Amino acid sequence: MSPPRDGRGLQMQVTASVASLRDAPVADAEMVTQALHGETVSLIREEGDFALVQLDRDRYVGWTRMAGLSDEVTMPTHRVSALRTYIYSKPHLKSAPHGLISMGSRLTVTGEENGFLRTSRGGWVTSGHAAPLDEAEDDPAAAAARFLHTPYLWGGCESLGLDCTGLTRAAFEACGVTLPRDSDMQFAWCGEAIADWTAPGALRRNDLVFWKGHVGIMLDAAVLLHANGYHMAVAQEPLSEAIPRIAKEYGEPTGARRIDILLERGRVPDWLADGRNS
Repeated sequence: MSPPRDGRGLQMQVTASVASLRDAPVADAEMVTQALHGETVSLIREEGDFALVQLDRDRYVGWTRMAGLSDEVTMPTHRVSALRTYIYSKPHLKSAPHGLISMGSRLTVTGEENGFLRTSRGGWVTSGHAAPLDEAEDDPAAAAARFLHTPYLWGGCESLGLDCTGLTRAAFEACGVTLPRDSDMQFAWCGEAIADWTAPGALRRNDLVFWKGHVGIMLDAAVLLHANGYHMAVAQEPLSEAIPRIAKEYGEPTGARRIDILLERGRVPDWLADGRNS
């Protein structure tokens, strides 16, 4: 069916490989975020070929093309665990692909054949590139490292391009922990502050270091991994070298936080329950 012009409350699902959300209903408007394949959104209203939607995952609002959405919503069973993978037309590696989807995309699996998973929308994904939703990873830094050298893209959340919080969010999402979209919210709401984090040896793998408007994840006590505009890519570098360079644009770091994966996994976070990003 066609959604009403005033579609407030109608849930829809992303069927495109990725849906870019923009700050105006035009193709070249600034991208504010992205919704991955299989994510759900709430339709607010339509304007021409665009829909104003609110992401169910983090309550971000933006304009996206209606062509990439469906009002037929299926319940995801799996997530893409590889950095990216093809959706094939048949359960065979020589078949024509329908599209390319990124790590964290949601799939509704209805069967398996020849090493491929059949999805509810007719495509097939190689079974080694997907994992059941209840099978979470346990090392966000390892998940983040899969994005090394991925191009920097403002508002990006996918394996072909992402920004600093797109990276940290994807890393923790792979481990079953939901982070908010923006760095100020991640700093305010995620994990616990690390006292005296600048002391030698105070930081450890998976800690998040924040600036006003930027965030990165530690690979160990000394090396930072982050998507950034200086390298225009996801890069790793000594934190001691990153701090003075980043300070020229963002100032000194605002602090560091540590997230207990086992405590937070699968829990509806306070920032989402309280509607802080509505």
